Amino acid sequence: MKLFFALIAVFVLAGCTTYHVPHPIIISNAEVCKATDEMEIASLFDRWNQSLLTGEPKKVVANYAERSILLPTVSNKPRLTPAEKEDYFNHFLEKGPSGKIDLRQIEIGCNTAVDAGLYTFTFEETGEVVSGRYTYTYQWDGRNWLITSHHSSAMPEN
Repeated sequence: MKLFFALIAVFVLAGCTTYHVPHPIIISNAEVCKATDEMEIASLFDRWNQSLLTGEPKKVVANYAERSILLPTVSNKPRLTPAEKEDYFNHFLEKGPSGKIDLRQIEIGCNTAVDAGLYTFTFEETGEVVSGRYTYTYQWDGRNWLITSHHSSAMPEN
């Protein structure tokens, strides 16, 4: 009887060692989050503002993700495509805008960030100064932080 149980044990253990899982088992699809901080996210406005100073709409649009929305202050039309954004910036850049952040709050998530607050634009062409509210949402695409939504509106008291 002991021999019988010993043989069963050998066969069971042998079976365990030859068991083969045909495909890897995925326990989790955990997303790897880009390490960042408020200073890096704040610098994204500076990058965008520097692209304005080039006067080249394509350079400004390069800050936006392919799938993104621009809700600008001086246009009633939401800009969804790169061509629509470029059209908007063609006209906006004619005035020589330069922006400055007056107040901001930054929230950081996993591969996303929000920068919202108040900013002021000075237009070189006219000397006009315009204050507004803004919200930028960003997403890490594996190489760059890109704008996924940009909302800008004039201050209601103006």
